[in-house]
Amino acid sequence: MEQEIATQAVGLGGATDFSLWKLFLRADFIVKAVILILIASSIFSWALIFDKARLFRRIDTSTKSFEDKFWKSKSAEAFYKNLPQKSDDPLTIIFKSAMNEVIKTRSKSTAVQSARVERVLEVSIDNQLKSIEKNFTYLATIGSTAPFIGLFGTVWGIMNSFQSIAISRNTSLAIVAPGIAEALFATALGLLAAIPAVIAYNKFNSDSQRYFARIDNFSKRFLSII
Repeated sequence: MEQEIATQAVGLGGATDFSLWKLFLRADFIVKAVILILIASSIFSWALIFDKARLFRRIDTSTKSFEDKFWKSKSAEAFYKNLPQKSDDPLTIIFKSAMNEVIKTRSKSTAVQSARVERVLEVSIDNQLKSIEKNFTYLATIGSTAPFIGLFGTVWGIMNSFQSIAISRNTSLAIVAPGIAEALFATALGLLAAIPAVIAYNKFNSDSQRYFARIDNFSKRFLSII
């Protein structure tokens, strides 16, 4: 084992290529695993970011269109009958579930009908909230853990560098620099994965709260007119 590390140290001594690819190739198994995990986390994070960005743009447009048409319609029931069978707009889905309950409870008293419709609205809103916020926890997890995963790779890489120095008995910068560069590369990737994930999580969480405040406002106004 010591002979292998010494051989690696000598090899690193002549290493002058500090490109990202060469840093990855020269890293040991643990550091390579950390780098691959961080790259995969970053790719998954960006995929979620683009997916959620498209989702919020879509539902903002579809919900605005729904509200404009609803408040211009002559009656809620007439508007309900003209809605398409399938829709991916959260507010449309919530409204349809509420109107189904309104129609079912026509024979009930106003108090009973209002209570049941309110309950349906709460359940439907909660279901739509869960659907929209799906995978938010992944962004939060990547944002909070990626720096520590990168730091682990850095610590491991620096330990290997110190071992190489001790075995080769050579404190030359040519011996130390490649190992330190590989180690710091892991930290840089950790930050690269974490920073966009944290920013995106905070933004999407804010967008989600604002969107459901809008839906809650519509629900209250809808309850007041039935």
